[in-house]
Formats: sequence, C-alpha cells, structure tokens
Amino acid sequence: MLSPIKYLTRAGNGFNVLACTAVIAMMLLSAADVVLRLFGKPIPGTYELIGFLGTIIVSFALGFTSMEKGHIAVEILVEKLPQRAQFAIEAFTNFVSFLVFGLIAYQAFIYALDIKKSGEVSLTLQLPIYPFIFGMALGFTLLCLLLIADFIKSLQRTVSK
Repeated sequence: MLSPIKYLTRAGNGFNVLACTAVIAMMLLSAADVVLRLFGKPIPGTYELIGFLGTIIVSFALGFTSMEKGHIAVEILVEKLPQRAQFAIEAFTNFVSFLVFGLIAYQAFIYALDIKKSGEVSLTLQLPIYPFIFGMALGFTLLCLLLIADFIKSLQRTVSK
C-alpha cells in the first residue's frame, strides 16, 4: 500500500504532465494561428483558448513546483539561525501558505459553482468557463495537501532537533 505522500507525489507529477501538455498545446495553437493569419484564415477563439490553457498551466504546475522547492525563497536571514529555528520558520511558512491557498481553492470552487449555475460561456467559442475554474481549484487543492505534508514534516524536524 502506498503512503499518502506517494499518492501526493504521483498526483503532483501527473498534474505537471498535464501542465506541460497544455504548454505544448498553447505553443502549437499560437504557431498555427500565426501561420494561418498569413493566409487570411486565423483560428477563431485563439485568445480564449490561450487564456484557458494558461489557467491549466499555472494551477497544475504549482504542486510540482512546490514538491521540487522551485519557488523563490529568500534565506539570507533564516540561514543564519539555528537549525531548529529554521525548521520552525519553515513549518510556520508552510502552514500560512496552506491557509492562503486553501482559501483560494475554496473561493475558486465556490466561484466555479456560481459560474456553472449562471451558464456563463466564453464570448467567441461559447465554451463553458466553469471547468477551467474547477481545474484551478483542483490545482490549488493539491498544492494545499502538499503544503500540509511539508508542514507536518517541518514540524517533526523542529521537534526532533
């Protein structure tokens, strides 16, 4: 049986693959639109699709970036502190980040339900918007789960040092 951390890691890697796929789709769509514009046949709704793909890229890559510790961190002062204090600050930061991104995920989920209920669609292609907002909420939820796992790990290291 896999531990919850292994499931979260697999989910983070899977979401990252989807984000990478969305980057490739965005690149191909943009290139195709530019080439077809030369022939006077632009792809309708390219701007909308690029925006939707952008939401997938950003929200789905957050979890993987967090797993890889790829976010910007300023450690000039923290690295001068004792190791226990460093772990305590890391735990605090992870917990506050969990609260912030948890609120974002919750609000995105509520917003997606409102948009679904209202039936709002994109202007050009008439695509429903709510699936992309649900995707954002899902990406932020995965990030929250990873942040809680990091918080617990940091808290354990703080106590054991």
